[in-house]
Amino acid sequence: MNKQITKEELSKIYGKISPFELKDKLISLAKENNKSILDAGRGNPNWTASTPRQAFFTFGQFAVKETQRTWQKEDLAGMIQKNGIYQRLTEFISENYSLPGIELLNEIINYGINTLGFNEDDWVFELTDGIIGDNYPFPDRILIHIEKIVHDYLMKELCTNKEFNTPFDVFSVEGGTAAMCYIFDSLVANSLLNPGDKIALMTPIFTPYLEIPHLPHYNFDVVNIHANEVDNEGNPTWQYPKEELEKLKDKNIKVVFVVNPNNPASIALSKECKDNLKTIVEKHNPNLMIITDDVYCTFVDNFSSLIADIPYNTLAVYSLSKYFGVTGWRLGAIMLNQDNIFNKLIKELPKETKERLHERYKHLSLKPENLSFMDRMVADSRQVALNHTAGLSTPQQVQMAFFCAFALMDKEDKYKKLTKDICKNRKKLLFDGLEIELKNQPHDAAYYTEINLLDLAKCKYGENFSRYIEKNFKPLDMIYNLANNYSIILLNGDGFASSQWSLRVSLANLRDNSYFIIGKSLKNMIDDLSYDWKNKLELSM
Repeated sequence: MNKQITKEELSKIYGKISPFELKDKLISLAKENNKSILDAGRGNPNWTASTPRQAFFTFGQFAVKETQRTWQKEDLAGMIQKNGIYQRLTEFISENYSLPGIELLNEIINYGINTLGFNEDDWVFELTDGIIGDNYPFPDRILIHIEKIVHDYLMKELCTNKEFNTPFDVFSVEGGTAAMCYIFDSLVANSLLNPGDKIALMTPIFTPYLEIPHLPHYNFDVVNIHANEVDNEGNPTWQYPKEELEKLKDKNIKVVFVVNPNNPASIALSKECKDNLKTIVEKHNPNLMIITDDVYCTFVDNFSSLIADIPYNTLAVYSLSKYFGVTGWRLGAIMLNQDNIFNKLIKELPKETKERLHERYKHLSLKPENLSFMDRMVADSRQVALNHTAGLSTPQQVQMAFFCAFALMDKEDKYKKLTKDICKNRKKLLFDGLEIELKNQPHDAAYYTEINLLDLAKCKYGENFSRYIEKNFKPLDMIYNLANNYSIILLNGDGFASSQWSLRVSLANLRDNSYFIIGKSLKNMIDDLSYDWKNKLELSM
Protein backbone atom coordinates (compact mmCIF):
# COMPACT_ATOMS: atom_id res chain seq x y z
CA MET A 1 0.00 0.00 0.00
CA ASN A 2 1.37 3.40 -1.01
CA LYS A 3 2.05 5.92 1.68
CA GLN A 4 -0.17 9.01 1.47
CA ILE A 5 1.63 12.18 0.42
CA THR A 6 1.79 14.66 3.27
CA LYS A 7 1.59 18.42 3.17
CA GLU A 8 5.09 18.58 4.64
CA GLU A 9 6.46 16.53 1.76
CA LEU A 10 4.74 18.76 -0.77
CA SER A 11 6.03 21.88 0.97
CA LYS A 12 9.60 20.76 0.29
CA ILE A 13 9.03 20.82 -3.48
CA TYR A 14 6.40 23.58 -3.75
CA GLY A 15 7.80 26.48 -5.75
CA LYS A 16 10.87 24.46 -6.69
CA ILE A 17 9.33 22.35 -9.43
CA SER A 18 7.01 23.13 -12.33
CA PRO A 19 3.30 23.41 -11.43
CA PHE A 20 2.73 20.65 -13.97
CA GLU A 21 5.02 18.32 -12.01
CA LEU A 22 3.39 19.36 -8.74
CA LYS A 23 0.02 18.56 -10.29
CA ASP A 24 0.98 14.90 -10.63
CA LYS A 25 1.75 14.76 -6.91
CA LEU A 26 -1.62 16.34 -6.11
CA ILE A 27 -3.40 13.81 -8.32
CA SER A 28 -1.78 10.99 -6.35
CA LEU A 29 -2.96 12.63 -3.13
CA ALA A 30 -6.52 13.07 -4.43
CA LYS A 31 -6.70 9.45 -5.56
CA GLU A 32 -5.90 8.27 -2.05
CA ASN A 33 -9.30 9.52 -0.91
CA ASN A 34 -11.43 9.49 -4.04
CA LYS A 35 -11.00 7.71 -7.34
CA SER A 36 -13.19 10.35 -9.00
CA ILE A 37 -11.15 13.53 -9.23
CA LEU A 38 -11.63 16.78 -11.11
CA ASP A 39 -8.31 17.69 -12.69
CA ALA A 40 -8.62 21.23 -14.01
CA GLY A 41 -4.86 21.58 -14.08
CA ARG A 42 -4.29 20.43 -17.65
CA GLY A 43 -5.06 22.57 -20.69
CA ASN A 44 -5.84 19.71 -23.05
CA PRO A 45 -9.35 20.40 -24.47
CA ASN A 46 -12.02 17.70 -24.23
CA TRP A 47 -13.40 18.46 -27.71
CA THR A 48 -12.11 17.42 -31.13
CA ALA A 49 -12.85 18.73 -34.61
CA SER A 50 -14.46 15.63 -36.13
CA THR A 51 -15.34 16.57 -39.72
CA PRO A 52 -11.78 17.48 -40.86
CA ARG A 53 -10.61 14.20 -39.35
CA GLN A 54 -13.28 12.27 -41.23
CA ALA A 55 -12.18 13.96 -44.46
CA PHE A 56 -8.55 13.12 -43.68
CA PHE A 57 -9.13 9.42 -43.02
CA THR A 58 -11.47 9.00 -45.99
CA PHE A 59 -8.90 10.69 -48.21
CA GLY A 60 -6.32 8.25 -46.85
CA GLN A 61 -8.34 5.38 -48.34
CA PHE A 62 -8.14 7.02 -51.76
CA ALA A 63 -4.39 7.52 -51.32
CA VAL A 64 -3.80 3.84 -50.52
CA LYS A 65 -5.80 2.84 -53.61
CA GLU A 66 -3.52 5.11 -55.63
CA THR A 67 -0.42 3.28 -54.39
CA GLN A 68 -2.02 -0.05 -55.25
CA ARG A 69 -3.00 1.24 -58.65
CA THR A 70 0.67 1.83 -59.44
CA TRP A 71 1.81 -1.61 -58.35
CA GLN A 72 0.68 -4.28 -55.88
CA LYS A 73 2.07 -7.57 -54.65
CA GLU A 74 0.42 -9.00 -51.55
CA ASP A 75 0.99 -6.38 -48.78
CA LEU A 76 3.27 -4.26 -50.96
CA ALA A 77 2.21 -1.34 -53.11
CA GLY A 78 3.89 1.31 -55.23
CA MET A 79 4.17 5.10 -55.06
CA ILE A 80 1.72 7.79 -56.05
CA GLN A 81 1.65 8.86 -59.72
CA LYS A 82 0.63 12.44 -60.52
CA ASN A 83 -0.73 12.23 -64.07
CA GLY A 84 -4.54 12.24 -64.02
CA ILE A 85 -4.79 12.02 -60.23
CA TYR A 86 -7.34 14.85 -59.92
CA GLN A 87 -9.73 13.08 -62.28
CA ARG A 88 -9.33 9.81 -60.34
CA LEU A 89 -10.09 11.59 -57.05
CA THR A 90 -13.17 13.19 -58.62
CA GLU A 91 -14.39 9.74 -59.61
CA PHE A 92 -13.62 8.36 -56.12
CA ILE A 93 -15.65 11.15 -54.52
CA SER A 94 -18.54 10.66 -56.92
CA GLU A 95 -18.64 6.90 -56.31
CA ASN A 96 -18.30 7.15 -52.51
CA TYR A 97 -20.36 10.19 -51.56
CA SER A 98 -21.76 8.44 -48.48
CA LEU A 99 -18.32 8.10 -46.85
CA PRO A 100 -17.69 10.22 -43.71
CA GLY A 101 -16.19 13.64 -44.42
CA ILE A 102 -16.18 13.23 -48.20
CA GLU A 103 -18.25 16.37 -48.75
CA LEU A 104 -15.64 18.42 -46.89
CA LEU A 105 -12.88 16.64 -48.82
CA ASN A 106 -14.53 17.69 -52.08
CA GLU A 107 -14.85 21.27 -50.82
CA ILE A 108 -11.18 21.39 -49.78
CA ILE A 109 -10.02 20.19 -53.19
CA ASN A 110 -12.28 22.69 -54.98
CA TYR A 111 -11.19 25.49 -52.63
CA GLY A 112 -7.56 24.95 -53.60
CA ILE A 113 -8.39 24.95 -57.30
CA ASN A 114 -11.13 27.58 -57.59
CA THR A 115 -10.17 30.01 -54.80
CA LEU A 116 -6.38 29.67 -54.60
CA GLY A 117 -5.74 28.85 -58.25
CA PHE A 118 -3.85 25.59 -57.73
CA ASN A 119 -3.15 23.28 -60.64
CA GLU A 120 -5.52 20.33 -60.24
CA ASP A 121 -3.03 17.46 -60.46
CA ASP A 122 -0.27 19.31 -58.55
CA TRP A 123 -2.62 20.05 -55.66
CA VAL A 124 -4.12 16.58 -55.38
CA PHE A 125 -0.75 14.90 -55.86
CA GLU A 126 0.83 16.91 -53.02
CA LEU A 127 -1.95 15.91 -50.64
CA THR A 128 -2.03 12.26 -51.76
CA ASP A 129 1.72 11.76 -51.66
CA GLY A 130 1.80 13.68 -48.38
CA ILE A 131 -0.78 11.55 -46.60
CA ILE A 132 1.01 8.36 -47.67
CA GLY A 133 4.20 9.79 -46.15
CA ASP A 134 6.68 7.88 -48.32
CA ASN A 135 8.87 10.89 -49.17
CA TYR A 136 10.83 13.38 -47.13
CA PRO A 137 9.07 16.75 -46.79
CA PHE A 138 10.06 18.96 -49.73
CA PRO A 139 10.41 21.84 -49.45
CA ASP A 140 11.53 20.98 -45.94
CA ARG A 141 10.06 24.15 -44.40
CA ILE A 142 6.52 23.27 -45.53
CA LEU A 143 4.94 21.77 -48.66
CA ILE A 144 4.17 24.34 -51.36
CA HIS A 145 0.38 24.21 -51.60
CA ILE A 146 -0.08 23.47 -47.91
CA GLU A 147 1.93 26.58 -47.04
CA LYS A 148 -0.61 28.72 -48.90
CA ILE A 149 -3.50 27.15 -46.96
CA VAL A 150 -1.78 27.47 -43.56
CA HIS A 151 -0.54 30.97 -44.40
CA ASP A 152 -4.05 32.16 -45.25
CA TYR A 153 -5.43 30.62 -42.07
CA LEU A 154 -2.80 32.40 -39.95
CA MET A 155 -3.44 35.68 -41.74
CA LYS A 156 -7.13 35.32 -40.92
CA GLU A 157 -6.71 34.38 -37.27
CA LEU A 158 -3.63 36.44 -36.35
CA CYS A 159 -3.84 39.41 -38.68
CA THR A 160 -7.56 39.83 -39.50
CA ASN A 161 -6.60 39.45 -43.19
CA LYS A 162 -4.61 42.68 -43.11
CA GLU A 163 -2.44 43.34 -46.19
CA PHE A 164 1.33 43.82 -45.93
CA ASN A 165 4.03 45.13 -48.25
CA THR A 166 6.10 41.94 -48.02
CA PRO A 167 4.90 38.34 -47.61
CA PHE A 168 5.18 36.01 -44.63
CA ASP A 169 6.94 32.64 -44.59
CA VAL A 170 5.56 29.69 -42.64
CA PHE A 171 7.50 26.81 -41.05
CA SER A 172 5.34 23.86 -40.02
CA VAL A 173 6.57 22.33 -36.75
CA GLU A 174 5.73 19.65 -34.20
CA GLY A 175 3.45 21.82 -32.09
CA GLY A 176 4.14 25.00 -30.16
CA THR A 177 6.67 23.33 -27.88
CA ALA A 178 8.90 22.38 -30.82
CA ALA A 179 8.60 25.95 -32.07
CA MET A 180 9.89 27.23 -28.71
CA CYS A 181 12.88 24.89 -28.83
CA TYR A 182 13.75 25.78 -32.42
CA ILE A 183 13.48 29.52 -31.80
CA PHE A 184 15.63 29.54 -28.66
CA ASP A 185 18.25 27.31 -30.29
CA SER A 186 18.47 29.35 -33.50
CA LEU A 187 18.67 32.66 -31.67
CA VAL A 188 21.67 31.32 -29.77
CA ALA A 189 23.24 29.46 -32.70
CA ASN A 190 23.22 32.70 -34.72
CA SER A 191 24.48 34.85 -31.83
CA LEU A 192 21.32 36.94 -31.81
CA LEU A 193 21.26 35.84 -28.19
CA ASN A 194 24.32 34.89 -26.20
CA PRO A 195 24.55 33.29 -22.75
CA GLY A 196 24.06 35.98 -20.13
CA ASP A 197 22.21 38.37 -22.46
CA LYS A 198 19.24 40.31 -21.15
CA ILE A 199 15.79 39.17 -22.28
CA ALA A 200 12.28 40.13 -21.18
CA LEU A 201 9.24 38.00 -20.37
CA MET A 202 5.77 39.52 -20.33
CA THR A 203 4.33 37.81 -17.27
CA PRO A 204 2.28 35.91 -16.34
CA ILE A 205 3.41 33.46 -18.98
CA PHE A 206 3.39 29.74 -19.83
CA THR A 207 5.78 28.04 -17.39
CA PRO A 208 8.41 26.77 -19.90
CA TYR A 209 9.13 30.36 -20.95
CA LEU A 210 10.12 30.97 -17.33
CA GLU A 211 12.23 27.83 -17.11
CA ILE A 212 14.07 27.68 -20.45
CA PRO A 213 16.04 30.96 -20.06
CA HIS A 214 17.66 29.67 -16.87
CA LEU A 215 18.92 26.42 -18.36
CA PRO A 216 22.75 26.30 -17.99
CA HIS A 217 23.51 26.61 -21.72
CA TYR A 218 21.37 29.76 -21.92
CA ASN A 219 21.57 31.42 -18.49
CA PHE A 220 19.92 34.64 -19.69
CA ASP A 221 19.44 37.71 -17.54
CA VAL A 222 15.64 37.87 -17.30
CA VAL A 223 13.54 41.02 -16.84
CA ASN A 224 9.85 40.47 -16.09
CA ILE A 225 7.26 42.86 -17.54
CA HIS A 226 4.29 42.55 -15.18
CA ALA A 227 0.62 42.66 -16.23
CA ASN A 228 -0.32 44.45 -13.00
CA GLU A 229 -2.79 47.02 -14.29
CA VAL A 230 -6.06 47.30 -12.33
CA ASP A 231 -9.36 48.95 -13.19
CA ASN A 232 -11.20 51.66 -11.22
CA GLU A 233 -12.53 49.04 -8.78
CA GLY A 234 -9.11 47.54 -8.15
CA ASN A 235 -9.74 44.43 -10.25
CA PRO A 236 -6.89 43.12 -12.42
CA THR A 237 -7.23 43.76 -16.16
CA TRP A 238 -4.19 41.62 -17.06
CA GLN A 239 -2.85 44.45 -19.19
CA TYR A 240 0.63 45.98 -19.02
CA PRO A 241 0.79 49.55 -17.71
CA LYS A 242 3.01 52.00 -19.52
CA GLU A 243 5.62 52.06 -16.76
CA GLU A 244 6.10 48.31 -17.07
CA LEU A 245 6.38 48.40 -20.85
CA GLU A 246 8.90 51.21 -20.57
CA LYS A 247 11.38 48.67 -19.20
CA LEU A 248 11.72 47.64 -22.85
CA LYS A 249 13.35 50.99 -23.64
CA ASP A 250 16.53 49.36 -22.35
CA LYS A 251 18.45 48.52 -25.53
CA ASN A 252 20.33 45.81 -23.68
CA ILE A 253 17.12 43.78 -23.78
CA LYS A 254 17.55 41.76 -26.95
CA VAL A 255 14.22 39.93 -27.13
CA VAL A 256 10.84 39.92 -25.42
CA PHE A 257 8.62 36.84 -25.16
CA VAL A 258 4.86 37.16 -24.83
CA VAL A 259 1.98 34.68 -24.71
CA ASN A 260 -1.07 36.43 -26.13
CA PRO A 261 -3.70 35.76 -24.79
CA ASN A 262 -1.69 35.17 -21.66
CA ASN A 263 -1.51 32.08 -19.50
CA PRO A 264 -3.02 31.56 -16.92
CA ALA A 265 -5.59 34.39 -17.10
CA SER A 266 -6.06 33.95 -20.90
CA ILE A 267 -6.61 37.66 -21.53
CA ALA A 268 -5.34 39.16 -24.79
CA LEU A 269 -3.42 42.40 -25.12
CA SER A 270 -5.55 45.51 -25.53
CA LYS A 271 -5.08 47.87 -28.46
CA GLU A 272 -3.72 50.50 -26.08
CA CYS A 273 -1.15 48.06 -24.75
CA LYS A 274 -0.05 47.04 -28.26
CA ASP A 275 0.14 50.67 -29.37
CA ASN A 276 2.35 51.52 -26.38
CA LEU A 277 4.64 48.61 -27.15
CA LYS A 278 4.83 49.63 -30.81
CA THR A 279 5.78 53.19 -29.84
CA ILE A 280 8.54 51.95 -27.53
CA VAL A 281 9.98 49.75 -30.27
CA GLU A 282 9.86 52.46 -32.93
CA LYS A 283 11.23 55.29 -30.76
CA HIS A 284 13.50 53.60 -28.24
CA ASN A 285 14.44 50.00 -29.06
CA PRO A 286 14.14 49.41 -32.84
CA ASN A 287 16.28 46.27 -32.72
CA LEU A 288 14.04 44.53 -30.19
CA MET A 289 13.06 41.03 -31.28
CA ILE A 290 9.52 40.02 -30.30
CA ILE A 291 8.38 36.39 -30.00
CA THR A 292 4.61 36.07 -29.61
CA ASP A 293 2.89 32.78 -28.82
CA ASP A 294 -0.74 33.15 -29.92
CA VAL A 295 -2.11 29.65 -29.32
CA TYR A 296 -5.33 30.84 -27.62
CA CYS A 297 -6.11 33.61 -30.10
CA THR A 298 -9.12 31.94 -31.73
CA PHE A 299 -11.07 32.14 -28.47
CA VAL A 300 -10.89 35.97 -28.36
CA ASP A 301 -13.29 38.21 -30.25
CA ASN A 302 -11.62 40.30 -32.99
CA PHE A 303 -8.12 39.15 -32.07
CA SER A 304 -5.12 40.82 -33.68
CA SER A 305 -1.57 39.59 -33.03
CA LEU A 306 1.54 41.67 -32.44
CA ILE A 307 2.78 40.29 -35.75
CA ALA A 308 -0.01 42.32 -37.40
CA ASP A 309 0.93 45.52 -35.55
CA ILE A 310 4.74 45.20 -35.48
CA PRO A 311 5.51 42.78 -38.35
CA TYR A 312 9.14 43.80 -38.84
CA ASN A 313 10.14 42.96 -35.27
CA THR A 314 7.81 40.04 -34.52
CA LEU A 315 7.96 36.29 -34.99
CA ALA A 316 4.71 34.45 -34.27
CA VAL A 317 4.16 30.94 -32.92
CA TYR A 318 0.83 29.22 -33.35
CA SER A 319 -0.37 25.75 -32.38
CA LEU A 320 -3.54 24.08 -33.64
CA SER A 321 -3.67 21.91 -30.51
CA LYS A 322 -6.24 23.81 -28.46
CA TYR A 323 -8.64 25.00 -31.14
CA PHE A 324 -9.00 21.71 -33.00
CA GLY A 325 -8.28 19.34 -30.10
CA VAL A 326 -5.08 17.97 -31.62
CA THR A 327 -2.43 18.00 -28.89
CA GLY A 328 -1.49 14.45 -29.87
CA TRP A 329 -1.03 15.35 -33.54
CA ARG A 330 1.68 17.93 -32.70
CA LEU A 331 0.65 20.56 -35.26
CA GLY A 332 2.13 24.04 -35.08
CA ALA A 333 3.62 26.80 -37.18
CA ILE A 334 6.14 29.60 -37.01
CA MET A 335 5.33 32.68 -39.10
CA LEU A 336 7.76 35.46 -39.98
CA ASN A 337 7.64 38.33 -42.45
CA GLN A 338 10.36 38.12 -45.11
CA ASP A 339 11.42 41.65 -44.17
CA ASN A 340 12.39 41.29 -40.52
CA ILE A 341 14.73 42.41 -37.75
CA PHE A 342 16.25 38.94 -37.38
CA ASN A 343 17.74 39.04 -40.89
CA LYS A 344 18.98 42.60 -40.32
CA LEU A 345 20.74 41.69 -37.07
CA ILE A 346 22.41 38.67 -38.70
CA LYS A 347 23.85 40.94 -41.40
CA GLU A 348 25.21 43.27 -38.70
CA LEU A 349 27.04 40.56 -36.73
CA PRO A 350 30.81 40.98 -36.17
CA LYS A 351 33.16 39.57 -38.79
CA GLU A 352 34.42 36.71 -36.61
CA THR A 353 30.83 35.65 -35.82
CA LYS A 354 29.93 35.68 -39.50
CA GLU A 355 32.95 33.48 -40.22
CA ARG A 356 31.82 30.97 -37.60
CA LEU A 357 28.31 30.94 -39.03
CA HIS A 358 29.74 30.51 -42.54
CA GLU A 359 31.28 27.24 -41.34
CA ARG A 360 28.02 26.21 -39.70
CA TYR A 361 25.85 26.67 -42.79
CA LYS A 362 28.35 26.32 -45.68
CA HIS A 363 26.99 22.95 -46.81
CA LEU A 364 23.52 24.44 -47.34
CA SER A 365 24.46 27.21 -49.76
CA LEU A 366 27.37 28.62 -51.73
CA LYS A 367 26.55 31.91 -50.00
CA PRO A 368 25.45 30.89 -46.49
CA GLU A 369 25.63 34.50 -45.33
CA ASN A 370 22.50 35.13 -47.41
CA LEU A 371 20.43 32.47 -45.65
CA SER A 372 17.40 33.97 -43.92
CA PHE A 373 16.77 33.43 -40.23
CA MET A 374 13.77 31.27 -41.15
CA ASP A 375 15.91 28.99 -43.33
CA ARG A 376 18.49 28.78 -40.55
CA MET A 377 15.78 27.71 -38.11
CA VAL A 378 14.74 24.90 -40.42
CA ALA A 379 18.34 23.70 -40.68
CA ASP A 380 19.03 24.14 -36.97
CA SER A 381 15.99 21.98 -36.18
CA ARG A 382 18.04 19.05 -37.51
CA GLN A 383 21.46 20.18 -36.28
CA VAL A 384 22.19 21.57 -39.78
CA ALA A 385 23.99 18.40 -40.94
CA LEU A 386 20.63 16.62 -41.23
CA ASN A 387 18.87 19.50 -42.95
CA HIS A 388 17.82 17.18 -45.78
CA THR A 389 15.58 15.34 -43.29
CA ALA A 390 14.08 18.51 -41.75
CA GLY A 391 10.40 19.34 -41.72
CA LEU A 392 7.15 18.23 -40.17
CA SER A 393 6.02 14.80 -41.37
CA THR A 394 3.91 15.07 -44.49
CA PRO A 395 0.82 13.27 -43.09
CA GLN A 396 0.83 15.82 -40.26
CA GLN A 397 1.06 18.61 -42.80
CA VAL A 398 -1.92 17.23 -44.73
CA GLN A 399 -4.00 17.02 -41.54
CA MET A 400 -2.95 20.59 -40.73
CA ALA A 401 -4.05 21.73 -44.18
CA PHE A 402 -7.43 20.03 -43.75
CA PHE A 403 -8.01 21.79 -40.42
CA CYS A 404 -6.94 25.18 -41.80
CA ALA A 405 -8.99 24.83 -44.99
CA PHE A 406 -12.00 23.76 -42.92
CA ALA A 407 -11.72 26.97 -40.88
CA LEU A 408 -11.11 29.16 -43.93
CA MET A 409 -14.23 27.87 -45.66
CA ASP A 410 -16.32 28.39 -42.52
CA LYS A 411 -17.28 31.92 -43.51
CA GLU A 412 -19.77 32.31 -40.66
CA ASP A 413 -17.28 30.97 -38.08
CA LYS A 414 -19.75 28.37 -36.86
CA TYR A 415 -17.01 26.12 -35.48
CA LYS A 416 -15.30 29.03 -33.77
CA LYS A 417 -18.55 30.07 -32.12
CA LEU A 418 -19.05 26.52 -30.81
CA THR A 419 -15.62 26.44 -29.13
CA LYS A 420 -16.03 29.95 -27.70
CA ASP A 421 -19.43 29.08 -26.30
CA ILE A 422 -18.04 26.00 -24.56
CA CYS A 423 -15.42 28.06 -22.72
CA LYS A 424 -17.67 30.99 -21.86
CA ASN A 425 -20.42 28.69 -20.58
CA ARG A 426 -17.99 26.81 -18.35
CA LYS A 427 -16.64 30.05 -16.91
CA LYS A 428 -20.20 31.11 -16.14
CA LEU A 429 -20.85 27.79 -14.37
CA LEU A 430 -17.64 28.21 -12.34
CA PHE A 431 -18.75 31.64 -11.12
CA ASP A 432 -22.27 30.38 -10.47
CA GLY A 433 -20.72 27.80 -8.15
CA LEU A 434 -18.68 30.54 -6.48
CA GLU A 435 -21.89 32.60 -6.18
CA ILE A 436 -20.11 35.57 -7.68
CA GLU A 437 -21.30 37.73 -10.55
CA LEU A 438 -19.24 37.11 -13.69
CA LYS A 439 -18.33 40.46 -15.16
CA ASN A 440 -17.67 40.82 -18.86
CA GLN A 441 -13.94 41.22 -19.41
CA PRO A 442 -12.68 42.56 -22.74
CA HIS A 443 -10.20 40.39 -24.66
CA ASP A 444 -11.11 37.31 -22.60
CA ALA A 445 -10.39 33.92 -24.21
CA ALA A 446 -12.01 32.11 -21.25
CA TYR A 447 -9.82 29.11 -22.02
CA TYR A 448 -8.38 29.40 -18.53
CA THR A 449 -9.27 31.67 -15.70
CA GLU A 450 -7.37 32.71 -12.62
CA ILE A 451 -8.93 32.80 -9.16
CA ASN A 452 -7.09 34.86 -6.56
CA LEU A 453 -7.95 33.36 -3.17
CA LEU A 454 -7.32 36.56 -1.24
CA ASP A 455 -9.59 38.47 -3.61
CA LEU A 456 -12.19 35.73 -3.29
CA ALA A 457 -12.01 35.90 0.50
CA LYS A 458 -12.33 39.68 0.42
CA CYS A 459 -15.30 39.48 -1.95
CA LYS A 460 -17.09 37.00 0.30
CA TYR A 461 -16.30 38.22 3.81
CA GLY A 462 -14.33 41.45 3.64
CA GLU A 463 -10.81 42.81 3.91
CA ASN A 464 -10.17 41.58 7.48
CA PHE A 465 -10.93 37.98 6.54
CA SER A 466 -8.64 38.23 3.53
CA ARG A 467 -5.84 39.47 5.80
CA TYR A 468 -6.55 36.63 8.23
CA ILE A 469 -6.01 34.05 5.49
CA GLU A 470 -2.84 35.74 4.27
CA LYS A 471 -1.42 35.84 7.79
CA ASN A 472 -2.37 32.36 8.95
CA PHE A 473 -2.12 30.19 5.84
CA LYS A 474 0.10 29.52 2.88
CA PRO A 475 -1.04 29.04 -0.74
CA LEU A 476 -0.01 25.38 -0.51
CA ASP A 477 -2.52 24.90 2.32
CA MET A 478 -5.31 25.80 -0.10
CA ILE A 479 -4.05 23.66 -2.96
CA TYR A 480 -3.53 20.72 -0.61
CA ASN A 481 -6.98 21.20 0.93
CA LEU A 482 -8.63 21.17 -2.51
CA ALA A 483 -6.83 17.98 -3.53
CA ASN A 484 -7.14 16.15 -0.20
CA ASN A 485 -10.68 17.12 0.83
CA TYR A 486 -12.40 17.89 -2.46
CA SER A 487 -10.37 15.84 -5.00
CA ILE A 488 -9.94 18.97 -7.12
CA ILE A 489 -6.64 19.73 -8.87
CA LEU A 490 -5.77 23.32 -9.74
CA LEU A 491 -2.37 24.80 -10.62
CA ASN A 492 -0.60 27.42 -8.53
CA GLY A 493 -0.48 30.78 -10.28
CA ASP A 494 3.02 31.67 -9.10
CA GLY A 495 4.29 28.85 -11.32
CA PHE A 496 3.35 31.18 -14.18
CA ALA A 497 4.88 34.25 -12.49
CA SER A 498 1.44 35.37 -11.36
CA SER A 499 0.26 35.97 -7.80
CA GLN A 500 1.25 33.31 -5.26
CA TRP A 501 -2.35 33.33 -4.02
CA SER A 502 -3.86 32.66 -7.42
CA LEU A 503 -5.04 29.36 -8.89
CA ARG A 504 -5.33 28.50 -12.57
CA VAL A 505 -8.53 26.77 -13.62
CA SER A 506 -8.52 25.16 -17.05
CA LEU A 507 -11.97 25.64 -18.56
CA ALA A 508 -11.22 23.33 -21.47
CA ASN A 509 -10.76 19.80 -20.23
CA LEU A 510 -13.71 18.79 -18.02
CA ARG A 511 -17.45 18.31 -18.49
CA ASP A 512 -19.51 21.48 -18.17
CA ASN A 513 -21.08 20.73 -14.78
CA SER A 514 -17.65 19.99 -13.27
CA TYR A 515 -16.99 23.71 -13.23
CA PHE A 516 -20.02 24.41 -11.09
CA ILE A 517 -18.71 21.76 -8.67
CA ILE A 518 -15.24 23.34 -8.65
CA GLY A 519 -16.71 26.78 -7.98
CA LYS A 520 -18.94 25.37 -5.22
CA SER A 521 -15.98 23.58 -3.63
CA LEU A 522 -13.87 26.73 -3.62
CA LYS A 523 -16.76 28.60 -2.01
CA ASN A 524 -17.22 25.87 0.61
CA MET A 525 -13.51 25.92 1.43
CA ILE A 526 -13.64 29.69 1.95
CA ASP A 527 -16.88 29.38 3.95
CA ASP A 528 -15.27 26.82 6.28
CA LEU A 529 -12.28 29.09 6.85
CA SER A 530 -14.57 32.03 7.57
CA TYR A 531 -16.49 29.93 10.11
CA ASP A 532 -13.25 29.20 11.99
CA TRP A 533 -12.22 32.84 11.73
CA LYS A 534 -15.51 34.08 13.20
CA ASN A 535 -15.27 31.58 16.06
CA LYS A 536 -11.78 32.81 16.89
CA LEU A 537 -13.01 36.40 16.85
CA GLU A 538 -15.83 35.57 19.24
CA LEU A 539 -13.47 33.75 21.61
CA SER A 540 -11.08 36.69 21.64
CA MET A 541 -13.81 39.18 22.58
